[in-house]
Amino acid sequence: MRILSGVAVAGLLVGTAFGQAAGGADAANPVVASAKEIYVRQAAYIIAAAEEMPADKYMYKPTPEQMTFAKIISHVAQSNGGLCGMLSDTAAPATVKVAETASKEELVAGVKASFAFCDTAMAGLTDAKMGDTISFFGGAKKPRARALIEITGDLEDHYSQLAGYLRLNGLLPPAANPKK
Repeated sequence: MRILSGVAVAGLLVGTAFGQAAGGADAANPVVASAKEIYVRQAAYIIAAAEEMPADKYMYKPTPEQMTFAKIISHVAQSNGGLCGMLSDTAAPATVKVAETASKEELVAGVKASFAFCDTAMAGLTDAKMGDTISFFGGAKKPRARALIEITGDLEDHYSQLAGYLRLNGLLPPAANPKK
Protein backbone atom coordinates (compact mmCIF):
# COMPACT_ATOMS: atom_id res chain seq x y z
CA MET A 1 0.00 0.00 0.00
CA ARG A 2 2.86 2.39 0.80
CA ILE A 3 4.43 1.72 -2.59
CA LEU A 4 1.12 2.45 -4.32
CA SER A 5 0.71 5.68 -2.32
CA GLY A 6 4.28 6.68 -3.17
CA VAL A 7 3.67 6.07 -6.85
CA ALA A 8 0.48 8.16 -6.74
CA VAL A 9 2.27 11.06 -5.02
CA ALA A 10 5.19 10.84 -7.45
CA GLY A 11 2.75 10.85 -10.37
CA LEU A 12 0.99 13.91 -8.98
CA LEU A 13 4.28 15.75 -8.51
CA VAL A 14 5.52 14.85 -11.99
CA GLY A 15 2.16 15.87 -13.48
CA THR A 16 2.23 19.18 -11.61
CA ALA A 17 5.84 19.83 -12.61
CA PHE A 18 5.01 19.01 -16.24
CA GLY A 19 2.03 21.36 -16.14
CA GLN A 20 4.17 24.16 -14.73
CA ALA A 21 6.90 23.57 -17.30
CA ALA A 22 4.33 23.57 -20.11
CA GLY A 23 3.02 26.97 -19.01
CA GLY A 24 -0.47 28.30 -19.57
CA ALA A 25 -3.47 28.54 -17.28
CA ASP A 26 -3.00 24.98 -16.05
CA ALA A 27 0.41 25.83 -14.59
CA ALA A 28 -0.96 28.48 -12.23
CA ASN A 29 -3.91 26.38 -11.04
CA PRO A 30 -3.33 22.72 -11.89
CA VAL A 31 -5.92 21.34 -9.46
CA VAL A 32 -8.74 23.64 -10.53
CA ALA A 33 -7.77 23.31 -14.22
CA SER A 34 -7.94 19.52 -13.96
CA ALA A 35 -11.34 19.64 -12.23
CA LYS A 36 -12.61 22.06 -14.88
CA GLU A 37 -11.64 19.60 -17.64
CA ILE A 38 -13.79 16.93 -16.00
CA TYR A 39 -16.61 19.39 -15.29
CA VAL A 40 -16.75 20.71 -18.88
CA ARG A 41 -16.78 17.21 -20.37
CA GLN A 42 -19.44 15.86 -18.00
CA ALA A 43 -21.63 18.97 -18.32
CA ALA A 44 -21.71 18.56 -22.09
CA TYR A 45 -22.54 14.86 -21.80
CA ILE A 46 -25.31 15.41 -19.25
CA ILE A 47 -26.96 18.19 -21.26
CA ALA A 48 -26.76 16.07 -24.42
CA ALA A 49 -28.22 13.06 -22.58
CA ALA A 50 -31.08 15.19 -21.22
CA GLU A 51 -31.84 16.43 -24.72
CA GLU A 52 -31.54 12.97 -26.29
CA MET A 53 -33.95 11.06 -24.04
CA PRO A 54 -37.50 11.28 -25.45
CA ALA A 55 -39.98 13.13 -23.23
CA ASP A 56 -42.12 10.01 -22.84
CA LYS A 57 -39.13 8.17 -21.32
CA TYR A 58 -38.33 10.74 -18.61
CA MET A 59 -40.16 8.70 -15.98
CA TYR A 60 -38.20 5.56 -16.96
CA LYS A 61 -36.24 3.74 -14.28
CA PRO A 62 -34.65 0.30 -14.72
CA THR A 63 -35.88 -1.05 -11.37
CA PRO A 64 -38.37 0.20 -8.77
CA GLU A 65 -35.51 1.09 -6.40
CA GLN A 66 -33.72 3.40 -8.84
CA MET A 67 -34.35 7.05 -9.63
CA THR A 68 -36.23 8.00 -12.76
CA PHE A 69 -34.34 9.69 -15.58
CA ALA A 70 -36.21 12.88 -14.66
CA LYS A 71 -35.19 12.57 -11.00
CA ILE A 72 -31.52 12.32 -11.97
CA ILE A 73 -31.78 15.46 -14.13
CA SER A 74 -33.61 17.28 -11.31
CA HIS A 75 -31.01 16.12 -8.79
CA VAL A 76 -28.09 17.22 -10.97
CA ALA A 77 -29.63 20.69 -11.44
CA GLN A 78 -30.22 21.16 -7.73
CA SER A 79 -26.91 19.62 -6.67
CA ASN A 80 -25.04 21.86 -9.11
CA GLY A 81 -26.80 24.85 -7.59
CA GLY A 82 -25.77 23.88 -4.08
CA LEU A 83 -22.19 22.89 -4.88
CA CYS A 84 -21.46 25.80 -7.19
CA GLY A 85 -22.98 28.14 -4.62
CA MET A 86 -20.41 26.78 -2.18
CA LEU A 87 -17.63 27.22 -4.72
CA SER A 88 -18.56 30.83 -5.47
CA ASP A 89 -20.06 32.00 -2.17
CA THR A 90 -23.23 33.01 -4.04
CA ALA A 91 -26.78 31.72 -3.93
CA ALA A 92 -27.96 29.59 -6.82
CA PRO A 93 -30.66 31.05 -9.04
CA ALA A 94 -34.21 29.76 -8.53
CA THR A 95 -34.12 28.33 -12.07
CA VAL A 96 -32.02 25.36 -10.87
CA LYS A 97 -34.84 24.16 -8.59
CA VAL A 98 -36.81 21.95 -10.94
CA ALA A 99 -39.03 19.08 -9.81
CA GLU A 100 -38.81 15.54 -11.11
CA THR A 101 -42.40 15.92 -12.29
CA ALA A 102 -41.62 18.94 -14.48
CA SER A 103 -41.77 18.59 -18.26
CA LYS A 104 -38.71 17.54 -20.25
CA GLU A 105 -38.37 21.13 -21.48
CA GLU A 106 -38.39 22.49 -17.93
CA LEU A 107 -35.92 19.85 -16.72
CA VAL A 108 -33.53 20.51 -19.62
CA ALA A 109 -33.81 24.27 -19.00
CA GLY A 110 -33.14 23.73 -15.28
CA VAL A 111 -30.06 21.58 -15.81
CA LYS A 112 -28.74 24.05 -18.41
CA ALA A 113 -29.31 26.93 -15.96
CA SER A 114 -27.42 24.99 -13.29
CA PHE A 115 -24.45 24.51 -15.60
CA ALA A 116 -24.51 28.20 -16.59
CA PHE A 117 -24.38 29.08 -12.88
CA CYS A 118 -21.53 26.61 -12.39
CA ASP A 119 -19.64 28.00 -15.39
CA THR A 120 -19.50 31.36 -13.62
CA ALA A 121 -18.52 29.73 -10.31
CA MET A 122 -15.76 27.70 -11.96
CA ALA A 123 -14.39 30.73 -13.81
CA GLY A 124 -13.59 32.44 -10.51
CA LEU A 125 -11.80 29.50 -8.88
CA THR A 126 -8.09 29.29 -8.16
CA ASP A 127 -6.03 26.68 -6.37
CA ALA A 128 -5.29 29.29 -3.69
CA LYS A 129 -9.00 29.33 -2.73
CA MET A 130 -9.25 25.56 -2.26
CA GLY A 131 -8.23 25.73 1.42
CA ASP A 132 -10.88 28.33 2.32
CA THR A 133 -13.56 27.09 4.70
CA ILE A 134 -17.10 26.72 3.39
CA SER A 135 -20.37 25.51 4.90
CA PHE A 136 -20.90 22.13 3.25
CA PHE A 137 -24.11 20.10 3.28
CA GLY A 138 -25.59 19.86 6.75
CA GLY A 139 -23.58 22.90 7.82
CA ALA A 140 -20.32 20.96 8.12
CA LYS A 141 -17.23 23.15 7.84
CA LYS A 142 -15.05 21.84 5.00
CA PRO A 143 -12.38 23.20 2.68
CA ARG A 144 -13.69 24.59 -0.62
CA ALA A 145 -11.80 21.75 -2.33
CA ARG A 146 -14.43 19.35 -0.94
CA ALA A 147 -17.15 20.95 -3.07
CA LEU A 148 -14.93 20.87 -6.16
CA ILE A 149 -14.17 17.17 -5.67
CA GLU A 150 -17.84 16.47 -4.95
CA ILE A 151 -19.11 18.09 -8.15
CA THR A 152 -16.70 16.23 -10.41
CA GLY A 153 -17.55 12.90 -8.79
CA ASP A 154 -21.27 13.64 -8.78
CA LEU A 155 -21.34 14.54 -12.47
CA GLU A 156 -19.42 11.42 -13.47
CA ASP A 157 -21.68 9.23 -11.34
CA HIS A 158 -24.91 10.65 -12.69
CA TYR A 159 -23.78 10.69 -16.31
CA SER A 160 -23.01 6.99 -16.02
CA GLN A 161 -26.59 6.44 -14.80
CA LEU A 162 -28.03 8.51 -17.64
CA ALA A 163 -25.89 6.66 -20.20
CA GLY A 164 -27.17 3.32 -18.90
CA TYR A 165 -30.78 4.52 -19.05
CA LEU A 166 -30.27 5.69 -22.65
CA ARG A 167 -28.80 2.33 -23.66
CA LEU A 168 -31.64 0.44 -21.97
CA ASN A 169 -33.98 2.46 -24.19
CA GLY A 170 -32.06 1.69 -27.39
CA LEU A 171 -30.26 5.04 -27.57
CA LEU A 172 -26.53 5.70 -27.90
CA PRO A 173 -25.15 7.86 -25.05
CA PRO A 174 -23.37 11.10 -26.01
CA ALA A 175 -19.92 9.84 -24.93
CA ALA A 176 -20.31 6.84 -27.27
CA ASN A 177 -21.23 8.90 -30.31
CA PRO A 178 -18.49 9.12 -32.93
CA LYS A 179 -16.58 12.42 -32.95
CA LYS A 180 -17.49 14.70 -35.83
